[in-house]
Amino acid sequence: MSESTKALSAQGVSIWLDDISRERLVSGNLRELIDSSDVVGVTSNPSIFQKALEQGAAYDEQTKDLVVRGVQLEEAVRLLTSYDIRWACDVLKPVYESSQGKDGRVSIEVDPRIAHETDKTTAEAKALWWLVDRPNVMIKIPATLAGLPAITAATAAGISVNVTLIFSIERYLKVMEAYLAGLEQARTNGVDLSTVRSVASFFVSRVDTEIDKRLDKLGTDEAKAVRGKAGIANARLAYEAFDQVFAGERWQSLAADGANKQRPLWASTGVKDPNYDDTMYVTQLVAPDTVNTMPEATLNALVDHGTITGQTANTGYDEARAVFADLSALGIEIDEVTELLETEGVQKFMDSWSILLEGVKGQLDAVK
Repeated sequence: MSESTKALSAQGVSIWLDDISRERLVSGNLRELIDSSDVVGVTSNPSIFQKALEQGAAYDEQTKDLVVRGVQLEEAVRLLTSYDIRWACDVLKPVYESSQGKDGRVSIEVDPRIAHETDKTTAEAKALWWLVDRPNVMIKIPATLAGLPAITAATAAGISVNVTLIFSIERYLKVMEAYLAGLEQARTNGVDLSTVRSVASFFVSRVDTEIDKRLDKLGTDEAKAVRGKAGIANARLAYEAFDQVFAGERWQSLAADGANKQRPLWASTGVKDPNYDDTMYVTQLVAPDTVNTMPEATLNALVDHGTITGQTANTGYDEARAVFADLSALGIEIDEVTELLETEGVQKFMDSWSILLEGVKGQLDAVK
């Protein structure tokens, strides 16, 4: 195991790989990353699946069977992707068991086209939970306004949820509220709260990408001084909110009945600007009870030259607020930025889903 990943894990950060493919599973590469790089979970999205389907012949046999059976396109996508998720869950089962369910998790996303439809999102979360049929799966639900009651409903049904596409502190507070409400309903429903887990995926690099673009247009010394600081500042204030909510009386009541905290998950941790340290969204976001889901390039960079100096995300809250005060003085308001990023994020997920459908259709047609 690498020293950097070992040090990160020792600080209470769970390393999840933001990638999955049939080839990775067939070759045993996921198992190798568990052993060598302390990977204890996996996340997926439509873009990741589309990339996987384009590479090699690992999906050919299942694709042929789907054609023979006359399976329709959208169902074929679900069967192809859930097969990988189920397999990855089995690979990670020892981690799931040794961590008492905290890690060893694999996430699969609801259809992003229904991100603004509560009932459909809830129904699909239940369907995916049933389809994968593994206790260590997590169902990804976007943190849209319509997604919030779906998070509550899924949690109340005993489903473990990965809440995705969180950009703002305000929305994050509502996500935590949705989770707590779901746990309270689950308790009323007789669900064993200790079996329910959740993470809240807070996107990091996209905040810097959008804000840096605006700062570059200004081009002043004051603007240059805050480049690359907003994403980490935003995440640190999210951790502050997490710490406060999961220390309150409402949480203590649930914890007494076996409930688990909804851990912050740092997503979008690949560094987009080549001028920045390529491990900054890892080394500067170290705190207990967190998850960092990394693209393989970021994981490799961490293994190669990342340096963990201790806890860095559960401090500097006043400095983080000062970053947003400086941005506001420059005419850049974080609330407007995060609202835009959520809108764009949902659309990007929808576009990725459409591309995935087209890719699977092409593979199915090629077999006919």
